[in-house]
Amino acid sequence: MTDIRQFSGSAAIDPLANSSPGCYRDEAVVVMHEGRATPPEEKAITRTSHFSLHRNRDQVLVSHRIAPQELDNDVAGKLADELFAPGWLSGAEIFERVFTGVVRSTVDDAISAWSTFYRNTLGRIRNFHDVPDSSISAMVPVYSRVLTLVPPGRVLDVGSCFGFLALLLAERPGTRVVASDIANGTVTLLRAIAPELGLPLGTLICDGARVPLPDQAVDTVTVIHLLEHLERDHGEAVLAEAIRLARRRVVVAVPFEEEPTAAYGHVRTFDMAELHRLGFGTGQPYEVCEHHGGWLVVDCS
Repeated sequence: MTDIRQFSGSAAIDPLANSSPGCYRDEAVVVMHEGRATPPEEKAITRTSHFSLHRNRDQVLVSHRIAPQELDNDVAGKLADELFAPGWLSGAEIFERVFTGVVRSTVDDAISAWSTFYRNTLGRIRNFHDVPDSSISAMVPVYSRVLTLVPPGRVLDVGSCFGFLALLLAERPGTRVVASDIANGTVTLLRAIAPELGLPLGTLICDGARVPLPDQAVDTVTVIHLLEHLERDHGEAVLAEAIRLARRRVVVAVPFEEEPTAAYGHVRTFDMAELHRLGFGTGQPYEVCEHHGGWLVVDCS
């Protein structure tokens, strides 16, 4: 699954900061929409299907040709495939900044830009049969499996990132969802967008290893594509916290990779043996399986 821990890098990225029409600028990057802003004068180092990378002494300068109807989570896949995998750009923080810049430079007004991004992504998740092979189509089997594993009730989604899963869960009758993330920018964005989508959603800014809720506060805790972003000890602390909080079930999903994907902030890999080790360490009944990655489901009841 293509994902990023958006706004979780070393620098604080404000997804709702003021910007000029067609142009996003911060201390590290400039991102311009080629149809909505004056084209860069700097010579292009490379030009791909959707992006151009330009020479600039002090900042990364990217121009792009993403249309509003294309503004969805597949932008992450396009950036990874066209600029980061070939080595033109590197680093999770630059990835996050350029990604933010693409969203903000495609549609005027911060809320309108992110609402477009969310509506397009959620619509394509729901209608994934119409989506060609992409980062969104790769997300669908993961989210679909979570929806089958999480019964109605109160749910805590740990490390929500953009919160697509939390929003999909919140759509279901009888399901109350709290989305949590350590990154203030992510939670700020979810708090702003959920009402725009007409969905009730609680939010928490916290480390998944230290959630300010009492024991057995929720029925189910989901930890979906988070542990690969955490060092081993931190990941085990997150799992222990999930066990503390869940009355019924903890659902964990991780990608299976040969090497951690640095562009997405991955720092470790998993296999079935490691998932069994984690499950055994909880002291609770558990199941491990493979389905578009690895799954650990712990029975806390």
